[in-house]
Amino acid sequence: MFVVVNKFILAKHFDGVVLWPFIIIKRKDLKSNPVFMNHERIHLKQQVELLVIFFFVWYFFEYFIRLIKYRDSYKAYSRICFEREAYANERNLNYIPRRSFWGFRKYL
Repeated sequence: MFVVVNKFILAKHFDGVVLWPFIIIKRKDLKSNPVFMNHERIHLKQQVELLVIFFFVWYFFEYFIRLIKYRDSYKAYSRICFEREAYANERNLNYIPRRSFWGFRKYL
């Protein structure tokens, strides 16, 4: 895992993105935020489990299906199973070692 700080790569309303093996964050102070970093590490785990490319195919497919359903980009984003898993468990700093393989399936 590599953490890259770059405020120009990310869109205005995003603080971080995971592109395995990189966590790209907008501000340096986010590196020391354990909840934020745990959220991003959960995405790293998801990407590895789906061999990276399948993660992105699934992520964008699910986003567009939910965008059609909800007609709201934030609601579509927040209902993606990968995001639901990450948000539900970001405060549990022991989640990743105990997480089951393909743990995101519980959030479909």
